[in-house]
Amino acid sequence: MDYENAIEISGLVKKYDGFTLGPISFSLPKGSIMGFIGQNGAGKSTTIRSLLGIINYDEGELRLLGKDIKNDKADIREDIAAVFDELPFNDTLTAASLEKIFKGVFKNWDSDRFYHYLERFELPKKKKCGRFSKGMKMKLQIAVALSHKAKLLIMDEATSGLDPVVRNEILDIFYEYLKDGEASILMSSHITSDLDKIADQVTFIDHGKVFLTGEKDLILDEHAMIKCSKKDYFEIEPADFISARVTDFGVDILVPDRAAAEKKYPGLLIEKVSLEDVMLFYVNKDKKEWS
Repeated sequence: MDYENAIEISGLVKKYDGFTLGPISFSLPKGSIMGFIGQNGAGKSTTIRSLLGIINYDEGELRLLGKDIKNDKADIREDIAAVFDELPFNDTLTAASLEKIFKGVFKNWDSDRFYHYLERFELPKKKKCGRFSKGMKMKLQIAVALSHKAKLLIMDEATSGLDPVVRNEILDIFYEYLKDGEASILMSSHITSDLDKIADQVTFIDHGKVFLTGEKDLILDEHAMIKCSKKDYFEIEPADFISARVTDFGVDILVPDRAAAEKKYPGLLIEKVSLEDVMLFYVNKDKKEWS
């Protein structure tokens, strides 16, 4: 089945006591990797658990790999893989015993590929996975995910708590996974430096709402940071910026339209932004001014 988007979310709503997700809508183009960013409690995990059918949602339409998640659950499960912050396998199982289990679960399971990844990741075959380090547990989940030839990899805060060396190793694996243009990744994270390196799409969520979604480079090119004195800050119209961080040394101001800001405020220093800048300043959008 041909499809343009690996993920399509339209009008998703999930209501809890004290928190409502949505309605949110965004899509992940086939062959790309999307950074799904937001602070803890923003709604990232709720969105992902809705996509995976772990929780029931109240409203909306969700499609994975061109298929409706409610009507094609069995088919979808063959082609997607999820990697979580916590290991979803029983602590008493070994990598070798997991291989035997998943060989009977997935039609496309490749034992040779699984053992290749075990060797590459230097993971023991017969050690109980409950005794693995956090990095080893993450690598084990990725080895399983890639060994049944999943077309969509969904990661929920999976790289949090890992040291930079392990994170870089995992990012290299993802580059290989995406090479043929058929695979896609949704990577939920609050470690924006990883996404600066690898993501080509970004969706930013806060308080259950999507603030930004689209091509990462376009979002970063459109936004900019004005750095100025407090005196100059008072000359900038509030409608022209998202929020401003005021310190003893001056003011940083995130603007959503770099070209317009350069034209309107030609005398001020205007610099490029990172994903972390965008996230921090949008999180404080309602305050408008913060420190």
